[in-house]
Amino acid sequence: MSTVEFNDRVAIVTGAGAGLGREHALELARRGVKVVVNDFGGARDGTGGSAGPADEVVNEIKAEGGEAMAAACSVTDVDAVEKMVADAISAWGHVDILVNNAGVLRDK
Repeated sequence: MSTVEFNDRVAIVTGAGAGLGREHALELARRGVKVVVNDFGGARDGTGGSAGPADEVVNEIKAEGGEAMAAACSVTDVDAVEKMVADAISAWGHVDILVNNAGVLRDK
């Protein structure tokens, strides 16, 4: 069985610090994609914020031989999102894929 590869593509995966976003980021990286791991790092109720979750996924990708950068910002912050895209373009020249996975679970 052949594997679909996306060598030299660049993806931004929002909400990539955990759950499905994390899995999307890891699998894209395994297929040759350079990944911007975006995650605000907040709690399940949307409070807080930390670069930790995004950094952890970046470290996993790099440990497997992939290329990635962290963007620990909220997708609701227009300036931060513009910087995230600019950083990806500065590092890799383009952005090809957006996985818009970010969200806040409020099931209390």
